This record gives sequence, C-alpha cells and structure tokens, in this order.
Amino acid sequence: MIETSEQAAKLILERLEKDFLRKSRTIYQMLVVRDRFDEAYNFFLEIKPKNDREKSVPLHTLASFDLSYLEDVVRIIQKQTQITIRFKDFGELVWPQAQTRISKG
Repeated sequence: MIETSEQAAKLILERLEKDFLRKSRTIYQMLVVRDRFDEAYNFFLEIKPKNDREKSVPLHTLASFDLSYLEDVVRIIQKQTQITIRFKDFGELVWPQAQTRISKG
C-alpha cells in the first residue's frame, strides 16, 4: 500500500527535524531528486557549514512517480517549514495543479 501524501510529508518532516539543527553559518536546504530510472522521488537534507564540506542526508523516497502526489507532499511540507526546497532532474516539467514550472533553473 502506498502511503498518503500526509503520511509521507509527516515522515519527511520528522526526519528533517532530527538533522535540521539551525546552527549559525550553516546553510540548510531540502533537495528533491527525480529518479527516472527507478521511477521515484528522493528527498535529501543538504547541510553546508561555512568553510566545510556539504553533507547530504537522505530523508525519504516516494515510491509513487505521480507528479500530483509529489505536488501534494511538497505543498504540505511548505506549510510546515520555511526551508528552501530545490528540485533536480525535473527539466521542463510543470506542476499538475499549480501549472507552474517545477524547477526554475
């Protein structure tokens, strides 16, 4: 059984809080990667302390490759946290509901 978008977002946020220590001079970002080979979306917490190496912590993988499902999960996460979310390997894809381009870069 596939988890609901609420369950997935809750799990991601719980894991995020564990490593999101809010240290000064440290950049925290969430990265969502589209894995077209495994047909999944992977969530990571990227931690970059000033003058130190970046660390990437896996948070969760969504087994459903449905963009509407991902959009719901991301929307729930954005309501709960102000962390910057970056998207990788989404190309020119557009959110199904918002009808905006997913990755701007």
